[in-house]
Amino acid sequence: MNNTISEGTYLLLLHGKRSWLIKVEKGKKVHTHLGIIDLDEAIGKEYGSYIESSLGKRVYLLKPLTYDVVMKSERRTQIVYPKDMGYIASRLGICSGMNVLEVGMGSGALTTFLAGIVKPEGRVYSYEMRDEFIPIARRNLSRLGLEPYVTIINKDASIGKLEVSSMDAAVIDVGDPWKVLDNVYDAMKGSAPLCAICPTMNQLERLSTSMKGRFVDLEFTELMIRHIEAREGMTRPVFRMVGHTTYLAFGRKVMHG
Repeated sequence: MNNTISEGTYLLLLHGKRSWLIKVEKGKKVHTHLGIIDLDEAIGKEYGSYIESSLGKRVYLLKPLTYDVVMKSERRTQIVYPKDMGYIASRLGICSGMNVLEVGMGSGALTTFLAGIVKPEGRVYSYEMRDEFIPIARRNLSRLGLEPYVTIINKDASIGKLEVSSMDAAVIDVGDPWKVLDNVYDAMKGSAPLCAICPTMNQLERLSTSMKGRFVDLEFTELMIRHIEAREGMTRPVFRMVGHTTYLAFGRKVMHG
């Protein structure tokens, strides 16, 4: 895989704990508190190398990860954070080649993460009823070249039969997940796993009632993450932590009669 920075690609500029996700273009200059960063100097260099700003500050040139794109994504809605994404992917067994149904694309953060895993043979089929979110999601997907692996369907997934079937896994991220559960259930393969993202306990409670009898291996989870300040002789937890972001509901489809 080519590890050289070229025009038209995205680049993560890193100095200390500050970073910028930038599209590389000839003649482009980034104005920061470090001084001016001239992107012409980055073209042709290897990822992992560095250039200096106009004030002599060293700026590292890194290849963006999905994590970087998600955290710096353009957004109009609350996004699913990486600490939750990783567990969702693990719990649903997401892997290359799978077809995944997503209801509630929003700004496309989770869509981007899932598409990066299922490509090149798999696909994410994402339903989004809000017209204004779709261009934002497309722009976020394009930063990693993942738009070809996503089919976006602009409609309310609670109305009428879904256009997809035999999905290997499903994710629901809408305010009233129980309203789309029937259609999502019908679109899934037997035994396929489901994750629903619920910001409040009231939503989680109502959804759990709707899932019983149709889904087994039920799990309701909240994840938290605490960073560590690692310095020789002074290692300690960071006082501020990433606490509540959402509640996650998991289950596997079984046949009901």
